Amino acid sequence: MVKVFLNVSKEVQRQRLQERLDDPEKRWKFRKGDLDDRKLWPEYAQAYEDVLTRTSQADAPWYVVPADHNWVRNLVVAKVLLHHLERMKPRLPESEEGLEGLVVE
Repeated sequence: MVKVFLNVSKEVQRQRLQERLDDPEKRWKFRKGDLDDRKLWPEYAQAYEDVLTRTSQADAPWYVVPADHNWVRNLVVAKVLLHHLERMKPRLPESEEGLEGLVVE
């Protein structure tokens, strides 16, 4: 299991929320409750920390990924997934016998 927490700073969250308000095509992502939730930033931060601490295990740790810049987020998540896939050494399944020479008409 791979658990990834995308960590966005308060300032970047503010910018993204404002962009949603300013851009009619993004406005659907915004709800008025987002403004109330922002006032609870310290409480949310503590709750996230508590959850990550309580649910992180040696065989299933949390990866806290900085997500202020999408390219950084994407790169870090890709590297984490690649690392785990390489450790798993996945293989293609065996094919059915007797398929050599068959032609699809």
